[in-house]
Amino acid sequence: MSDAEQTQGTTGRLLAGRYRLGDVLGRGGMGTVWRATDETLGRVVAVKELRFPANIDEDEKRRLITRTLREAKAIARIRSAGAVTVYDVVHEDDRPWIVMELIEGRSLADVIREDGPLKWRRAAEVGLAVLDVLRAAHLQGILHRDVKPSNVLIADDGRVVLTDFGIAQVEGDPSVTSTGMLVGAPSYISPERARGQKPGPPADLWSLGGLLYAAVEGAPPYDKGSAIATLTAVMTEPLGPPKNAGPLEGVMYGLLAKDPQKRLDEAGARALLTEAVNAPDERPARPARTPAPDTTQAIAVPKGLAGPAKADRPAREKTPRKPAPLPRERTATGTDGETSGSAFRPLRDATPSGSAAAARAEAEPVGGGYTETLVRMRPPVQKRVLLAVVAVVVLAVIGTVIALVVNSGDSDNGSLGHTGSGRPAVVAVSVPGPASS
Repeated sequence: MSDAEQTQGTTGRLLAGRYRLGDVLGRGGMGTVWRATDETLGRVVAVKELRFPANIDEDEKRRLITRTLREAKAIARIRSAGAVTVYDVVHEDDRPWIVMELIEGRSLADVIREDGPLKWRRAAEVGLAVLDVLRAAHLQGILHRDVKPSNVLIADDGRVVLTDFGIAQVEGDPSVTSTGMLVGAPSYISPERARGQKPGPPADLWSLGGLLYAAVEGAPPYDKGSAIATLTAVMTEPLGPPKNAGPLEGVMYGLLAKDPQKRLDEAGARALLTEAVNAPDERPARPARTPAPDTTQAIAVPKGLAGPAKADRPAREKTPRKPAPLPRERTATGTDGETSGSAFRPLRDATPSGSAAAARAEAEPVGGGYTETLVRMRPPVQKRVLLAVVAVVVLAVIGTVIALVVNSGDSDNGSLGHTGSGRPAVVAVSVPGPASS
């Protein structure tokens, strides 16, 4: 074990005469994050300790030290609520220790693993927060190059923070990455980085698309089990359709475009994420089976559902009509066939075209109701008398014809028609007088 490893931080150790180390918050291959107390200001902070692996040479140590200092400088240059604030950098044991703001919460990777995938609205909120940090970093010429769920912290108060700028590329600074070495999580490395091309801001936006995909689906879009197979899929395979993306599907496909020239930019991603945040609930509630409210409402009645026409309504009214008729209101029919009228009688005067009600469109009589209507509709008396006279004449004609037939039969037998007394037979037809009215 090296001398540096023997002097690594321990609980209760005081750094720079000011920062008292407490519990370990997390460990990685290159460092340990401690909870610590700033005894000068009396506040709780996070201290990131750089740890050297075993059997490391001096050149690699210097490279890691440079990388750690560059991370602190990169974070300090970013002006965003979603970036961790750097308070101090102290040197002990020939290596830097970064003193930062403590974020109480869990990483997005832990949230997905413990609670399951996020709903798309919450994922969109996380995406917007990460996008804010990336925009601020890109304006300072800083590429994060390692955007992934484990580097996003979800604070207990809901704040979203992008951490770990350890492999960030700062414009103007020489690269400290070993030649031919590709650093980052394979599932979140952009195709241009996988091909060895020089990355730009679109590379971080690709990683954001992968983060959104993992947030709602529970797994990254490309994960083949090995680094080589995953990077090959990133460069060659199309994106598998997400199942739980909802309105985030468009921004996912836009950010995960393999050609950085066709990839969604920061402004486009922001617009789509904002639309997703403001979209309706992903699980709309079923209509409640409760009585309608008794507040006054103006409701548009669909065509054809206005109720039966006047001819189809019951024709008997119990209450007598008013002494004088109300003036009928004009109706105006629009091009769609709907009838508009008074606000208080919008439908009573609507007469269906071609129906029997069209014959009764005139005003009904005032006094007497339907009884007077039926009396007015009786045939005149003169008409009935005329019918009776016509019936009598017809009967007389029929009687005359019968008499002629009988007399003709008697003549053919050579004798006159006689009654029993020897008198000629007479056919008597009684013609009734005019019927009294």
